[in-house]
Amino acid sequence: MPSPAMRSRGNASGQFTEDMIPTVGFNMRKITKGNVTIKVWDIGGQPRFRSMWERYCRGVNAVVYMVDAADLEKVEASKNELHSLIDKPQLHGIPVLVLGNKRDLPGALDEKQLIEKLNLSAIQDREICCYSISCKEKDNIDITLQWLIQHSKSRNC
Repeated sequence: MPSPAMRSRGNASGQFTEDMIPTVGFNMRKITKGNVTIKVWDIGGQPRFRSMWERYCRGVNAVVYMVDAADLEKVEASKNELHSLIDKPQLHGIPVLVLGNKRDLPGALDEKQLIEKLNLSAIQDREICCYSISCKEKDNIDITLQWLIQHSKSRNC
């Protein structure tokens, strides 16, 4: 689901001193890398917020869909929500970057497993990319930004 926000307080697992709290509602951030600025809408993934996703999809250049790769019980729901989202008319042909977060946790799905479990190979009408990342370790974050920057340049030429 969309990316979580970091907060400083204890978490139930005890594995991470700064817990990752799911976004409630939405947050907007601007990320600047070189001469490119990316506006990111971080939208909560809880069921009560999913009906709002469509409102934030008008005029986007890409969709970044974040999944908790360590929560295997929610992967099926994530798959269904992703496929439902990209079927929206305003997202026709819009590229999708799928991020499997929490790769640092034992049992987290890797890219190959995410592609299979989320049925990403069935998505043929657009560019799609999948990375396994760790927000905690800041692992593979730069490559995702590079993908977004490269994509925005190619769409704006």
